[in-house]
Amino acid sequence: MLLISKTVRRGNVLTPGEVAALIAQACPAKEYRNKKVLLIVPDGTRTAPVGLLFQTLYRQMGEVTKAFDVLIALGTHQPMSEAAICQRLEISEAERRETYRRVRFYNHAWNDPAALKRIGVIPVDEISRLSSGLFAMEVLWT
Repeated sequence: MLLISKTVRRGNVLTPGEVAALIAQACPAKEYRNKKVLLIVPDGTRTAPVGLLFQTLYRQMGEVTKAFDVLIALGTHQPMSEAAICQRLEISEAERRETYRRVRFYNHAWNDPAALKRIGVIPVDEISRLSSGLFAMEVLWT
């Protein structure tokens, strides 16, 4: 956290090198060796440096992982094509076939009940407490 507070300056943007240094500190490659990683990224309706983060994370750990997959968080939007995902991740289709050939892309199947699994319920009182009384409704975890 110390590195982040020293690096992030009000009104300034992090350079790709600074992003890489932060990711190297937060995500040491040795901790991901032979592990499965699922990177969840927003679809094209949200703004974020998704390409920079994806590419930097992959360079940091992608080659040592057992799997490095990307899930597109669609909300209730339409699935993205492979070309649209490449554009979102700021990679060419040639890079997709070569550099990122091990990466599997998935669109979140938000509208397919067969793809969802109920894992629990957050009770009304807990939701109310977490939202300081702004929301009071049982929430299903799927």
